[in-house]
Amino acid sequence: MLGDHSSLPNGKKPAAEEKKVYLEPEYAKSRITDCEFRELVVLPREIDLNEWLASNTTTFFHHVNLQYSTISEFCTGEACQTMAVCNTQYYWYDERGKKVKCTAPQYVDFVMSSVQKLVTDEDVFPTKYGREFPSSFESLVKKICRYLFHVLAHIYSSHFKETLALELHGHLNTLYIHFILFAREFNLLDPKETAIMDDLTEVLCSGGGHGGGSTDGASGGGAGAQNHVKER
Repeated sequence: MLGDHSSLPNGKKPAAEEKKVYLEPEYAKSRITDCEFRELVVLPREIDLNEWLASNTTTFFHHVNLQYSTISEFCTGEACQTMAVCNTQYYWYDERGKKVKCTAPQYVDFVMSSVQKLVTDEDVFPTKYGREFPSSFESLVKKICRYLFHVLAHIYSSHFKETLALELHGHLNTLYIHFILFAREFNLLDPKETAIMDDLTEVLCSGGGHGGGSTDGASGGGAGAQNHVKER
């Protein structure tokens, strides 16, 4: 699934060489709430683990979908010819395991469609009393989280300036913190997968989840900086 390439398409320099505006303190401190997300993500007493994973995963799906929709007009096949995050390109794999090269908006559409199908499937995300979760449930949740991480990372790496212009960076930061801390709490994301955004995660998630950042009521390092482009 992994391979290396020496350069990005069209001779563009890897985004990793460009300034990461989202790491600048004045933007990284922006939040829409100052709650302790580390406490918020912990499994409540007397709540079934799978129920907790299901409700939170579904909520994150809707929030990531909504966040992406705010910049979707800028994420075009022309502007984002590959699903790129810094120096990594992501490829979609269809149901037969065939690798599909696609633009970023196509990739995100594949993600949202497939996740929507899963979270509305009663056999996977049961909502009726007495229905049991499938044995593969945790692995499916991990798959969903991996996809949602790709979308969040793409928004930061390719569309943070548009997010700033819309004054929605506080919303994006808050969503990212909540999502990452939840995934960490239940080991839903492989650290190798998220390493590409370790610099952002360190800035946003250090210190109990609010990172000492200020709330933004009305609006809202180095890791993975190899010289080559990965594909996933």
